Amino acid sequence: MKQNIVYIALVVKDYDEAIDFYVNKLQFDLLEDSAQPEQGKRWVVIAPPNSHGVALLLAKATKPEQAAVVGNQTGGRVFLFLNTDDFWRDYARMQTLGVKFVREPQQQDYGTVAVFEDLYGNRWDLLQLNPEHPMANR
Repeated sequence: MKQNIVYIALVVKDYDEAIDFYVNKLQFDLLEDSAQPEQGKRWVVIAPPNSHGVALLLAKATKPEQAAVVGNQTGGRVFLFLNTDDFWRDYARMQTLGVKFVREPQQQDYGTVAVFEDLYGNRWDLLQLNPEHPMANR
């Protein structure tokens, strides 16, 4: 059997401001942006450049209970983990573009990591896994 997770829904306030942040500040690719008029929403999919893994589905909050979790989908814990092939390049670029880091870079057993927030406050790890880490080459 082969299975994989294809999308993770990320609840956002507004499609266009979320696209702007992820494409222009994090340099993600916009893979799809299509209207779904029968449901009154859009199908917006983004992913890191050259990624072959999970993509993010930007899901606009349309109900109060959805709006309440924008920026806090995991109760303040790190939500997503962005692995890079060059931590210091991406860290410097993201700082230049105004991405807010809430934990400075640290060297850990598994690699180099710093925590940043997206435009809504969701926490992310920017990390570069050590080559021997089981997830480093996936």
